[in-house]
Amino acid sequence: MASQTSNLPRKEPAIKDLVAEIARALVDHPEGVQVRTVKGSHVTVLELKTHPEDLGKVIGREGRTAKAIRTILGAAGVKLHKRVTLEILED
Repeated sequence: MASQTSNLPRKEPAIKDLVAEIARALVDHPEGVQVRTVKGSHVTVLELKTHPEDLGKVIGREGRTAKAIRTILGAAGVKLHKRVTLEILED
């Protein structure tokens, strides 16, 4: 039986894919969604870029949508024993 730690590297791309799928579901231009991973020793930063017209849809009113995505990332990060944050980038 494989230990749970052997699965950790496979889960990080799944988190990246999760953020990309959530963003694609929210925007009008799903082809413009890009997620890049920047790994640090204690923090993994996911950088999300969208089509300029869709930026507001990903952020939401008063940042509620972005906060919800960050909450999901926080919960997933606990399982990985790693801190995962989201940065939404403008062009």
